[in-house]
Amino acid sequence: MKIHILAFAALLAALLNTGSAFADTQGTAQVIHDKDAAFVHLDVAKVLGETDISQQCGVIPAQLNYLDHQGRQHELDYLVQGSGCTNDH
Repeated sequence: MKIHILAFAALLAALLNTGSAFADTQGTAQVIHDKDAAFVHLDVAKVLGETDISQQCGVIPAQLNYLDHQGRQHELDYLVQGSGCTNDH
């Protein structure tokens, strides 16, 4: 009887250890890279970060990082006109 209890305890410990290993790998979500295109609907629930264009002049690459309403993280790469240009006229 004592052997059965020890075997059961070892099996239970192995299963619990395996379950925690699966939990660690499932928690890492991949970032979705969106394509830049005209008239694309973005499902933005929360903005995580964006490129600062206030000191840039001309057309520059920019990035928007956000979460959608399902909690998935997205990155959108696009081109934008910088707002740091001065008008000398």
